[in-house]
Amino acid sequence: MKSGFLDKLIERLGRIGPDEVQNYLLRLAQEKGLIETVFNAIQEGIIVTDATGRITYVNDAACEMFGFENEGSIGKRLDERVPGLDWSALSRAEGAVSRDMEIFYPANRFINFYIVPLMIEPRKADVASMPEIGQQPAGHAMILRDITESRRSTEKTIESERLNALTLLAAGVAHEIGNPLNSLHIHLQLMERQAKKLETATREPLQESIDIARSEISRLDSIV
Repeated sequence: MKSGFLDKLIERLGRIGPDEVQNYLLRLAQEKGLIETVFNAIQEGIIVTDATGRITYVNDAACEMFGFENEGSIGKRLDERVPGLDWSALSRAEGAVSRDMEIFYPANRFINFYIVPLMIEPRKADVASMPEIGQQPAGHAMILRDITESRRSTEKTIESERLNALTLLAAGVAHEIGNPLNSLHIHLQLMERQAKKLETATREPLQESIDIARSEISRLDSIV
């Protein structure tokens, strides 16, 4: 991370007097207060950790998402405050990582974690003495979004599409079965007319079979 103001302050630490130190500290406090005010005003949760995964900053939205207090969380490991979070896997990534996670406390919701590693630029003096030195990991910054509504809306849309697909499938099956049933019913009527021309001894067994077939066709027709 680079900060022009902080860089200038560090470079001048050995040359400034007590009054200037007080002014610098006042300015730092004002900037810190402004940043915290801005972070607490946004809906997204923000958590900053050090290189060991311990929380160094958490805004009000993140506290509300996970049900913990700001003061009681500073210095605690993030995976201790957020059960089920695989911090070791997330922190090993070299670049930005985005993950969705379902939590159950203090309320059942889905949270999207967008995690970015924080790197510190080496000082010019260190680079001059050790040219091979590069950026050093300082921790991670996380932006947390409550995606519960969008997730559930997506699930409802998928469920609705499934029901529509099943409805269309059922209608297609009913149509494909209904046509042959109508044809069978018509041919049974023709057979019944022909059976009436037969003698009684021959007609009665045939009529019984026709009645059974007609009953089964009606049963299938009521199903589809």
